[in-house]
Amino acid sequence: MSQSSNPNAKLFAILSYLGIFWIVGLVAAKDDPFVHFHVNQGLVLFLLNVALSIMTLIPIIGWIIALVGYIFSVVCFILGILHAARDEMAPLPLIGSIQLIK
Repeated sequence: MSQSSNPNAKLFAILSYLGIFWIVGLVAAKDDPFVHFHVNQGLVLFLLNVALSIMTLIPIIGWIIALVGYIFSVVCFILGILHAARDEMAPLPLIGSIQLIK
């Protein structure tokens, strides 16, 4: 169980992995370390997907990179939601060490 005083912490943590909804946790529970951790992970995953979308503009090689990246992104999406639902603060593979929100 998370050490959060916010009863909606798990919901905000899960929402962090659903596209732009990481903003909800950032605004609603900015002082909660559990939500803060998942907001950061969700933001990194969101920016990865933005970068992959830009890669699709490059024919052939960009499409291949984007396809592999999207598969990786889906795996991270599932892992992130599972970790949040289990009240775990486990980093995502490869991108989990990136700290964008201090």
